Amino acid sequence: MKIEKINDNQIKCTLNKSDLASRQIKLSELAYGTEKAKTLFRDMMQQAFAEFGFEAEDIPLMIEAIPVSPDCIVLVITKVEDPEELDTRFSKFAPSDEDLDDMDVIEDGGIPIANDLIDMLNQVKEKVASVADGSFIPLPESLGIKKKEEKSPAEKPSVPLFKIFSFDSLSSVINVSHQLTGVYKGQNSLYKSSGNDRFYLIAYKSSHSLEEFSAICCVISEYGRGESSSAANEAYIKEHFIKIIPKKAIQKLQEV
Repeated sequence: MKIEKINDNQIKCTLNKSDLASRQIKLSELAYGTEKAKTLFRDMMQQAFAEFGFEAEDIPLMIEAIPVSPDCIVLVITKVEDPEELDTRFSKFAPSDEDLDDMDVIEDGGIPIANDLIDMLNQVKEKVASVADGSFIPLPESLGIKKKEEKSPAEKPSVPLFKIFSFDSLSSVINVSHQLTGVYKGQNSLYKSSGNDRFYLIAYKSSHSLEEFSAICCVISEYGRGESSSAANEAYIKEHFIKIIPKKAIQKLQEV
């Protein structure tokens, strides 16, 4: 089995008689989707991905089967961007009369290879034509390849969510702390900049819901000024500013 990259959206797979014989597959099985054929296509797409980075998952594909000799068939696999363009390509699916005449007398396990090719080409053409009515099934699904199940939001790893606020005085931080008594239980830290003498509060969402944390931030913003809440800014504050209360700053200031 030889796979070649034509371009970023198209590959060519050459299958000869020995490739099919080693897998005990008849040409007709490629069209009817037997388990052996599915395994062949899976191996084909995995090899294309490994060699050329040809990614086919969740992307509609068109498969053109072209007999080039009695013992060889070429599958041209193309990523479909515009299904309407498929009609212009159907003429490529049918072998010439001369090719069929040459193959009529060649047998493969008692079944004429020419007949196998005709059946296969018709099947492929019918399946590709279904794109036009919106019923196209992507190749991975048609071959029984299961997609990786996406994790539900509850299963996805939580991303640390935080907000950074600055205050012109410590008393402002104390005032907002009292406003959040019994409300905010998350982790937070208080720093002071020696450059502008402002106090910087980094408040984390922690176990609060997004709605709860949003309401908490609204209260804090009434007493302080919102700052850039990027990871870079957080790291800069921790490295360059004076650490006043490293943990539970709001909760500790509630006791003042």
